Amino acid sequence: MGFHSNDARVVIAQKGQNILPYSIGGDLGAVLKPCPNLLIQPALWYLYLQREFVYVGDEAVVEPSGKSRRYGMDLSVRYQPLKWLYMDADFNYANPRFIDEPRGENYIPLAPVFTSAGGISVKLNSGISAGLRYRYMADRPGNEDYSATAKGYFVNDLTLAYTLKKWELNLQIQNLFNVEWREAQFYTETRLKNETNPVSDMCFTPGYPFFLKTGIKYSF
Repeated sequence: MGFHSNDARVVIAQKGQNILPYSIGGDLGAVLKPCPNLLIQPALWYLYLQREFVYVGDEAVVEPSGKSRRYGMDLSVRYQPLKWLYMDADFNYANPRFIDEPRGENYIPLAPVFTSAGGISVKLNSGISAGLRYRYMADRPGNEDYSATAKGYFVNDLTLAYTLKKWELNLQIQNLFNVEWREAQFYTETRLKNETNPVSDMCFTPGYPFFLKTGIKYSF
C-alpha cells in the first residue's frame, strides 16, 4: 500500500486537495533457472488506485479522475548461450480500466496494454562489441470509449563500439530501419484555419527518424 502522484502541477490546480490518492497493489512471481545460462522471471500483479490522474491535452494540465484498477502479467527472459553472446527480452501485459464508469466507456486514455523491450549483445575479446535493441508498444486507447487509437510502434536501435585499453569509440544508429512512429500522443480538440468547426482527434509528435551519433569515451 502506498500513495500515487505523477504530476506536481496537480497540487496547484487542486489547491492542495485530493492530490495524493492511495494505491494498493500486489504481485506474485518466481525466478526460474532451468539451466545455468538461462533465467526466466514470470509474474502476475494487481494495482488499485483511489484516483487516476489524466492528462487533458486541450488545457495542458493533469486532473484527477475516478478510481482505477490494473492487472496483468510480466515475463523476463535472460539467456547467455556463449561467453560473448547475450540475449534478453521483457514482455508486459496490462488490463487498465476505470472502476466506476460504464463498460465500454471505462478505458484509461493512453495507458499501455502490451509492451516489450529486448535485444541481443555481442562482446568479443578483440574489443569489438555490438548491440541490437528493440522497443515495442501495441496500439492502446486514445480516449475513454476507445473511439480513438494511440498507434503503437516497433523501433530498433543499433550500437557498435571498439574498446582499446581505456579508450572507446562508439557509433549509435537510432531507428535503424527508419520506420515512421508516433512518440507523444494525445486526444485533443483542434481547429485549423480552413475548418468551420473544431475536430477532436489524436495529435502526436513524430518519433525521431534514422539518426547517427558517434562518440569517444575515456575511462579513468
